[in-house]
Amino acid sequence: MKLLNPFRKVYSTQEKEIFDFFKNVKLFERLTEKEMEEFLPFLHLREYKQNEAIFFRNDPSQALYVIKSGTVELNLDHQDSFETLATAKKGVAIGINALVENSERVYNAVVRSKEALLYIIPQVNILEIFKYKISIQAKMMTSLAELYDENTKNLFNSYRRHIGLFHLGEAYMKTFQSE
Repeated sequence: MKLLNPFRKVYSTQEKEIFDFFKNVKLFERLTEKEMEEFLPFLHLREYKQNEAIFFRNDPSQALYVIKSGTVELNLDHQDSFETLATAKKGVAIGINALVENSERVYNAVVRSKEALLYIIPQVNILEIFKYKISIQAKMMTSLAELYDENTKNLFNSYRRHIGLFHLGEAYMKTFQSE
């Protein structure tokens, strides 16, 4: 028979629902409930309307967004048009570079469904948690690295299928190239 720990934290139904939701979000999948609890005071739920911009390319990355419901288009502006990069839905984190200090948005995010509910976690709070909870930072940065690794693989696979459409050397590993 398993004995219950009388000192164990008991979470409310609402907190458990939030934890269950965030367990399915790539950036949070490695975190325990106790670790996820650190984010609760900073978690904001906001409703967006169709065609409302969540953020624009080159904006400072001041928050992480997680889609609770609805559809968000991630696009890139080029001259007078927009190219859709992806359509994100429930359980997808967008603006993931908010985990990186002093970063800027690399794409635009616009709501395409009639409405969308997004959890918002300000970057300042994320970085504060990282400062004092190194294990949380390590787990989330590992997940971020996996996302970037997958994106890099997808970029290279696409490039191999469409060689010549752009100069890969200009796009990849610029930080390692001498000037």
